Amino acid sequence: MIKFLIIRFSSIGDIVLTTPVIRCLKQQMPNSQIHYLTKKQFAPILESNTYIDKVHVLPEDISQLEEELLKEDFDHIIDLHNNLRTLRVKRMLRLPSYSFNKLNIRKWLFVQLGMNFMPHVHIVDRYMQTLQIFDIENDQKGLDYFIPQHDEVDISTLPSVFLHGFGVFVIGANHATKKLTTTKIAAICDILKFPVILLGGPDDQKNAEEICSVSKATLYNACGKYKLYQSASLVKQANVVLTHDTGLMHIAAAFHKKIISLWGNTVPDFGMFPYLSDPDSKIFEVKKLACRPCSKIGFKKCPRGHFKCTQNIVVSEVAAYTNRIFTLNSKNEA
Repeated sequence: MIKFLIIRFSSIGDIVLTTPVIRCLKQQMPNSQIHYLTKKQFAPILESNTYIDKVHVLPEDISQLEEELLKEDFDHIIDLHNNLRTLRVKRMLRLPSYSFNKLNIRKWLFVQLGMNFMPHVHIVDRYMQTLQIFDIENDQKGLDYFIPQHDEVDISTLPSVFLHGFGVFVIGANHATKKLTTTKIAAICDILKFPVILLGGPDDQKNAEEICSVSKATLYNACGKYKLYQSASLVKQANVVLTHDTGLMHIAAAFHKKIISLWGNTVPDFGMFPYLSDPDSKIFEVKKLACRPCSKIGFKKCPRGHFKCTQNIVVSEVAAYTNRIFTLNSKNEA
């Protein structure tokens, strides 16, 4: 038996993007054991993954891990985070390790100087490159996200108007510069011809209330009302998903949903666009904007104050395309 330790500390989307590595390694090396090291708050995402044998939690003091990990007698480390903390783990275990290339210099050149040398390769395929030495191939089945049965949401518990098909709008994101304004979200919802569930965390409740108060659309504010697995269940059952560049976007891709992704200061060129989602999925972004990307992650506010990366997204175009694929999906299901 060969034991692997995969490392990715955060965050939701990044961890979901590592799932093809887990699955392909487990299935193509059937005598292997797969362990995963991550932060405590993200461990539940992995504990339901049937391809993982054990999840380890990163403590505040990494040295506290030493005894736990040494007992496991691992053979190899697959480092999909590649930072100073993973370096400490690798030095602690002194094992053969294979690390993901983060391309930080290329990202810096892109953000600071507008010089785009990023490869036209999705980050999933770059993660898979860490397995080349083991002759592991990408099975092209996409991402995985396993929802425990008790967290599946019964749609009959929603208002009756949602029983005949609905869309989801993921209104949250970790950084303000990755999100549309509430006014713009409400404007899109006003043109949509189907009921929409607004999804996000507790911090998004106020924005969702504001959207509901000004929009004439049929909306259900689910922000903060559901746990992550339950929100994922709603995404899984939706006809179409509108979303910013956030974790639920990648979860939607795991279910091969029709995804309308709305991009602000970050760009798909970083390689983290929806992976192997439904062919009708579409990216909306403001191209040829000199200040974009202003960051590889995001900011609390637009550094230049104009927020053109989202303000210049055309509401009517987003809504028209979304309505069209919702209708197509409804006809196909009928």
